[in-house]
Amino acid sequence: MSTDTPRETKPGDRIAKVIARAGRASRREAERLIDAGRVSVNGKVIDSPALNVTPSDRIAVDGKQLSEPEPSRLWLYHKPTGLVTSARDEQGRATIFDNLPDDLPRVISVGRLDINSEGLLLLTNDGALKRKLELPSTGWLRKYRVRVKGRPTEDTFTPLRKGITLEGERFQPMTISLDRQTGANAWVTVSLREGKNREVRRAMEAVGLSVNRLIRVSYGPFQLGQLKPGAVEEIRARVLRDQLGEDQPAPQKTKSPQRRRRT
Repeated sequence: MSTDTPRETKPGDRIAKVIARAGRASRREAERLIDAGRVSVNGKVIDSPALNVTPSDRIAVDGKQLSEPEPSRLWLYHKPTGLVTSARDEQGRATIFDNLPDDLPRVISVGRLDINSEGLLLLTNDGALKRKLELPSTGWLRKYRVRVKGRPTEDTFTPLRKGITLEGERFQPMTISLDRQTGANAWVTVSLREGKNREVRRAMEAVGLSVNRLIRVSYGPFQLGQLKPGAVEEIRARVLRDQLGEDQPAPQKTKSPQRRRRT
């Protein structure tokens, strides 16, 4: 076993990636832990994430030995409205992690849905997998059912189908279908391949419409289907392997939430 602090030129993986893969934190969170002096390698506190480690190195976070990497796992979660997609909220609002099943391991969300949005949110125990699924290069389509106030026509959405720039930020072309008008509201289906902050809401505002309900119904090949609000369902190992190339053991069944839990 190594007794010296590893060097940057050493073979292996970056330490933040290793910490994320072990399910202790996301890669970004791991870098913050390192900056705070809470990570040690072979008994020595480190202060930079620019470090490669190998399985022979002893890594500890807050003095606790890092666990062996867990198999990558992925869950579908039906996020209800009124919940924040973060582990902690400075305003004390309820988060999605407050009511997850007790038998669920530590998980992080793939992307976000704002407090007023609902629908499909992916959860994973693997920070590296989270990053992979969020990258624009992955190119997975996100599909939303959106209710807007107003009486749009097909021409209303022409700018969004071509792509627009808002406050210096470029929005890529969206696929939009006008489904039906119900009184003062209309339902539309919006598909896009990016996940910018409040992208759908901001885009609709740009063409004079206000969103009063937004439901994400799919993320890449994963569908919301009949999953009830607040329920969690694990992706089967075979499906995960087929879609992501991840070699997984058989997943455990996860029950719907019964009591509150905080990470």
